[in-house]
Amino acid sequence: MKEVRLGIIGVGNMGTSHSKYVSQGDIKGARLTAILDHDAQAITAFEREFGKGVQTFVDEDAFFASGLVDAVLVATPHYDHAYLAIKAFEHGLHVLCEKPAGVYTKQVREMNEEAEKSGKIFSMMYNQRTNPLYQKLRELIQDGELGEIRRINWLITNWYRSQSYYDSGGWRATWKGEGGGVLINQCPHQLDLWQWMTGMLPTRMRAFCRFGQYRDIEVEDDVTAYAEYENGATAVFITTTGEAPGTNRLEITGDRGKVVVENGKLDFWQLRVPEPAFNREYTGGFGEPEAWKVEVPITGTETGHPGITQNFINAILHDTSLLAPGEEGIKGLTLSNAMQLSTWMDDWVDFPVDEELYYQQLQERIQHSQVEKKVANVSLDVDGTY
Repeated sequence: MKEVRLGIIGVGNMGTSHSKYVSQGDIKGARLTAILDHDAQAITAFEREFGKGVQTFVDEDAFFASGLVDAVLVATPHYDHAYLAIKAFEHGLHVLCEKPAGVYTKQVREMNEEAEKSGKIFSMMYNQRTNPLYQKLRELIQDGELGEIRRINWLITNWYRSQSYYDSGGWRATWKGEGGGVLINQCPHQLDLWQWMTGMLPTRMRAFCRFGQYRDIEVEDDVTAYAEYENGATAVFITTTGEAPGTNRLEITGDRGKVVVENGKLDFWQLRVPEPAFNREYTGGFGEPEAWKVEVPITGTETGHPGITQNFINAILHDTSLLAPGEEGIKGLTLSNAMQLSTWMDDWVDFPVDEELYYQQLQERIQHSQVEKKVANVSLDVDGTY
């Protein structure tokens, strides 16, 4: 194969964005040949912007049976990600999936199983993995420069979203339409980076999600989570969409040093003597290990969405290693599912997360939300007001 014929499923904000850079020829070895969207108006808007050189479909079965594509990029609302990826694998197509991998790990596990059976290339659109800063931090951790991880703190509150943002789409910020709030929409990148850089998943977690705290929505918009690891390390993760100005500060401490990432900068302090050795040998009372601030060279340019797409195409054409293998999408989702489940149960959640319990709790919230909406509609019909 000399060229990959790419089909994009879903041409909302992200699907349209992907269509632009592929259509412009920014992805070597790829050509946009077809799109699928159930919304005829979205198709019309696409044709108005891109012309009619790309085959358009509103019928899902016709799209998959067309023979016009070798690979698909799934950019639909979250619940459909796993379903569409599975259908693509069944039709012998390679898959690049937008984040998150899905809403609940049960469906994503099924997607991963189908991907493995198909033997096709499967990647996630984790564009933050193309950031040289995070790549370097992962390298420092994996090479042991920080020693054994002891503490992880991530304060990520610069995901500000107004009420008008949530009102812009009926599926947004609902249990039925989106499956969650800040954890499923804004934070999948941080949740992915958290486990990708450290190579660790917790043994248990206690989280406190607040639902509709700052906006008129039914899902979480403010989260504080505490996690514990098998080696004794701990982590705190805090996020919200209702705070301004926001902060994005990541701090990781090991027994050989500490890294702080903030404002696009990485600061690294390395201990001259590992903390356990210093503590074992020091007899002077007050004192602490000598720390050297080390300049860490960070080279390269963040390539974002096009970078992940190019990597996906290169994997198909040239057997290039994937930067964001699709099967890893379940890891970050496990963290967000655990945070929600811990809040719902008002208790600790152990890893691996009870997938059936999470699914059951999610369905209860969907049903409760639908009942509330029916009651509200009845009230509106009676007197014209809420």
